[in-house]
Amino acid sequence: MLRTTISRTRRNHALEHATIHMLSERHKNFSAQGNSTPAGFYLNIYGNLTEEDVVEAVHEAYRRMNNGEAHLAVHPNCGTVLLTTATMVTLASQLAFAIEHKRQRQSSVTPLTFLGALPAAVLAGTVALIVSRPLGLSLQARFTVESDLGELQVTRVQKIAPSPITRLFKFLLAAGRDLDMTAYRVDTAG
Repeated sequence: MLRTTISRTRRNHALEHATIHMLSERHKNFSAQGNSTPAGFYLNIYGNLTEEDVVEAVHEAYRRMNNGEAHLAVHPNCGTVLLTTATMVTLASQLAFAIEHKRQRQSSVTPLTFLGALPAAVLAGTVALIVSRPLGLSLQARFTVESDLGELQVTRVQKIAPSPITRLFKFLLAAGRDLDMTAYRVDTAG
């Protein structure tokens, strides 16, 4: 049961990414954000795309993935990549501060410790930022998406009312641009 639930979520996550890739191939000046469940995925669009554009993108993504375009399952702006990056940069910077604190042999952190560690922390954070992207993409491909859709079928693409989360992401992704906001639920079975 749990294995099936995870597999369905990973396949829906792959289809979500492929849909965003399809939209990006055909349209400019929009942002998208989604989240996947075992029953399908939710897709929030910030820009002037029509419902027909979204429906076509879902079906084109499904067709292309079933024709072997597995690379569409992985997206560089996935939360897996962002989480990997944030974790690695934080750990690298914290390590630089800890090493400087130990080097100075002081019982508490002082402004001098902070200033002494800052160049190393920036360097460590930069290296972690560079390394984290390919690592995050690899983790995504291995653990959070499944490019073989198997028996998965798209059963419905439905426009829905934007949620408070949709509105929050508009604030974060649209960065003050006056973009239309629409939300969709894509149901799957299989």
